Formats: sequence, structure tokens, C-alpha cells
Amino acid sequence: MLGELIAEEQGEITSVRVLSTDGGHAVTEASIQAAGTLLGAPVKEMGTYESVTRADGTLFGEGQGIVTSAEGETATWHGSGVGHFTDAGGINWRGAIFYETAAPSFTRLNGLAAVFEFDTDEAGKATARIFAWI
Repeated sequence: MLGELIAEEQGEITSVRVLSTDGGHAVTEASIQAAGTLLGAPVKEMGTYESVTRADGTLFGEGQGIVTSAEGETATWHGSGVGHFTDAGGINWRGAIFYETAAPSFTRLNGLAAVFEFDTDEAGKATARIFAWI
């Protein structure tokens, strides 16, 4: 069941590159930068994810990143999800994310499974919402 909203962010895709087109399935890598809140604290985030276009036109992606608070505390994350292209040229992603940290203000994230909504528009602007999965 979805629980508490633990993070909200807005940002943009900062780079995209093609890694492979073997077998007719494009594999791309995208990097993001975002700002928002995590457990109520203002944060900045950097992340990179790799996605493969599947035969049915959907995407499967995996990524990792780092979140930094204004005080310099950090948490890293790993996630995976499924994406769908929108009619407007963006991508809507849904998936799971897992955090790891030694930072006192973020230790609650250790051992927590979370689910995310990550949406991009045709211009590369991104919004994310992350919920605790309880």
C-alpha cells in the first residue's frame, strides 16, 4: 500500500546518449539534476539511468543517484521502473527506489522500499513524487 509522500522534486534532463542499438532495441543513458524535498528537508539531486526500448514500445530502466541536503548530508539511491511514451513526447516512469545513507536526518530511508512517479515532458523538464511503500 502507498504510504507517506517522502519526496517531491522538479528538475531537468541534462544529457542523453545512445549506448547501443543492437538487435533493434535502443539503449540510452540519461542524467538528471533536480531540487525539491526529501523527508521535508530541501535537497538537490543528481542521477543517471539507463533504459532499453522493448519490443512493445515501453521502456525498462535502472538508475542510481545521490541526494544532498543544504547541510551536506547525502543519501544514495538505486531504482528501476517501466516507462511509457506520452502523446506529447515525454515519458512517464513508474517504479521502485531504494536508499542508503549514514546521514542522521535520512537514516529512516535505510531499509525502506519506496515507489516513484517520474514524468518528463518533450523539453526534458522532469517532476518526481516518491512514496513510502508500506
